[in-house]
Formats: sequence, C-alpha cells, structure tokens
Amino acid sequence: MVDTTIEEVAARRVLTGRGDLTVEVEVYTADGFGRAAAPAGASKGRHEVAFLPEGGIDEALAAFERLVAPELAGLDAAEQYAVDGKLEEVDGTGRFEKIGGAVAVATSMAAARAAANTLGIPLFRHLGGAAARTIPLPLGNAIGGGKHSRGLGPDLQEFLVIPLNPPDAAAAVLANLEVHRRALKYITKVDPHFTGGKNDEGAWTPRVSAETALRILKEAAAEVSKETGVEIGLGVDAAASSLWNGAKYVYQNEGKERTPREQLEYMAKLLDEFGLVYLEDPFQEDDFQSFAELTDRYRDRLIVGDDLYVTNAARIEEGGKMRATTAVLIKPDQTGTLTRAAEAVKTARRYGMKVVASHRSGDTEYDTLAHVAVALGAEVIKTGIVGGERTAKLNELIRIGEYLGKWGRMAAIRP
Repeated sequence: MVDTTIEEVAARRVLTGRGDLTVEVEVYTADGFGRAAAPAGASKGRHEVAFLPEGGIDEALAAFERLVAPELAGLDAAEQYAVDGKLEEVDGTGRFEKIGGAVAVATSMAAARAAANTLGIPLFRHLGGAAARTIPLPLGNAIGGGKHSRGLGPDLQEFLVIPLNPPDAAAAVLANLEVHRRALKYITKVDPHFTGGKNDEGAWTPRVSAETALRILKEAAAEVSKETGVEIGLGVDAAASSLWNGAKYVYQNEGKERTPREQLEYMAKLLDEFGLVYLEDPFQEDDFQSFAELTDRYRDRLIVGDDLYVTNAARIEEGGKMRATTAVLIKPDQTGTLTRAAEAVKTARRYGMKVVASHRSGDTEYDTLAHVAVALGAEVIKTGIVGGERTAKLNELIRIGEYLGKWGRMAAIRP
C-alpha cells in the first residue's frame, strides 16, 4: 500500500509569466512528489489575503523554513484539510500576513499534487472524487485594456469570448483561439497602424473604445461560429475597482466620469447592445447594492463577483443573501488554500451561483487550475487563450476531457 505521509518539503523563488518573483513549493511523500507555484495578480482585490508578508519574497521563504516546513513533516498529504489547517495554524493571522498567501497556496497545491502522484490518480480525481466529470467552458481574454494593458487600451480591463455549445474541450479551446486570431484582422481595419501588441494574458491591446472592442469581437465571433457551428458568447471584465476614485468611476481614455448610477446604466447598455453573456466586476469591490440591482435585471446572464468576493466564503455569503450576483470567480490564491476555495464554492452553490475558476494575470506554467476547475465542478474556467502559462491549462483541459471520455460532459451556463 502506498504511503502518502509527507517526509520532506522545500521552497524556492521562481518567476511568473510576467517576470515577477513568486514562491514554488515541493512536497515529497514516502512514495511520491508534488510541486506547485503561486500565481500573482496585477489588480488585487483589497480583501484578498496578503500575497507576501512584510519583507517580501525573502521573508516568505524564511517563514516557510521557520514555520511551515517543521510542521508539515509527518502529515498525510492526502488529508488536504489537515495540511491547509496546519498552514492557517502556523500563520495565525487569518490573512496569511505572517507566511504570505503565496507560500500558503503553493504549499496547499503542492501537497495535493504529491498525494495524487503517490496514489497514481489525476489531481482532479483526488480533489473531486468520482463525481468530478464536468468539463468547464473556457473563457478567454481576446482584447485587453485597463491595468493589464498599462492604461493604453480601453478603460475596461478584458473583452472576453466563451464557447456556449462546444462538443468537447478541444473544440471549445480552438473556437476561442480562432476568434482571437480573427480579431486581429478586424482590429487592423479600425487601426491600420496597430503593430500586434499583446498584454500579460496574450490579449490584443489596440487603442480603441470599449464599444469598438466589442464590435470587433462580435464580428469575429459570428464569423467563427458560422464556420464551426460553435456558438460563441461575449463577455467583459470591467475591473471597476480600478476605475473607482471614491466617488465616481473615472474612464481616463474616454475622458468621462460616471456616478454609480451612471455606471449601472452603462453596464446595462453593454449587456443589452452586445448581448453579453458574462460581466465581471461591473462595480467597485464594496458596492453589493449596485451588483444586486444589475443582477435583478439580468438573472439570465453571468454577473460575476471577483474583487467583490475574493474567494472569501463570508463575503460570498453576504452577496448570496442579497442576490448580488449569479456567479462567483474562484482564485485559490486569493484565499490561500484549496480547502478555503472549496468552502467558497460550497457557499456559492448554496445560493445558486455558478462557478468560474480563474487564473491570474501573472500566472505560472503549471496546469493545476484545469484540475481544480474540474474538481470543483466549475461551469467556466477563465484562463486566457494564448501564451505558455495559459495554454498549459487549456492543453490539460483537453487531456482531462480525453481521460474522462464518454463519462465526461461539457458544462452549460444557460439557465
């Protein structure tokens, strides 16, 4: 019988796809091994756990050696709650201010991978059990703006595409890829001088308005849908907290300011005019009421909270009671452990929310998110379209689909 007892752990600094430093952790059991690294976001929600402790990456690694490593030896890697509980215990702050969320989530994921490797089963099967057989729909950033594009593109942060009726994971991934490719043709019609610049997530970064970006994607998506038979929906991540100055939403490139009420009507206009199926963070991170008002009008769409919730079960509970959103974004690094992320999903499900498992703008080459998304039963996986750290997850999603075979099924997001 295999032994999943943790015998040794190690941590080091490595790079994200954006070139920033992050933490990578290795966990060795008696009969297996797991490794994982923490992704990092450019636009972090105010209520996320601390990514690094005071003192930065050096202090994070020192805290790992001093506080984490001695306590993990002898634990059972297959008991995720025990590993994650120990991380919370040695930190003691609730927000991982002492060891850093990067250390916490990298350790949590590395332990899970070590257990799966030791047991000889896929990670999604170890985390989700036999019921984990739904393949999430890939949501990809095709045109970028906001902080992800250094303020050079549209004021809104992401213009997204999602296949709605793909027959399998491969068809879904390829449909998004083709829309991304076709979008360049339409961008150069609007701006012949566009040189093909991309942002951190591989999205095109033309200097166009939000409406122009959506018109471009609408044309490209219609063209691809007609050729492939895969219906493609449009989405927006407004990342409205990055526009909020405390009183109004400032659209610097547009030269406009919008009050909360004007922001609500503008978001409604985009939903109506472009038939958006997905809208993330249309309001700043503490405005539960505006989320609830918009959601009340569009309960048939994915109105999604990211900065609003930051994968925090208590905040999701608050949003659920107000019927603030129809979906929640899940980023394990926002909350620090896989156990906490699973608790956040459980809370969201209690209020009928759909789940979107998401990458970060500064992500890593690991494919862990694809497994976590399937394990959590997520309807959507938000993980870009192109770029090595994005395609690592997408390629793994295709492999998981093949592994599940006839037992797998594509998710659906329509009511």
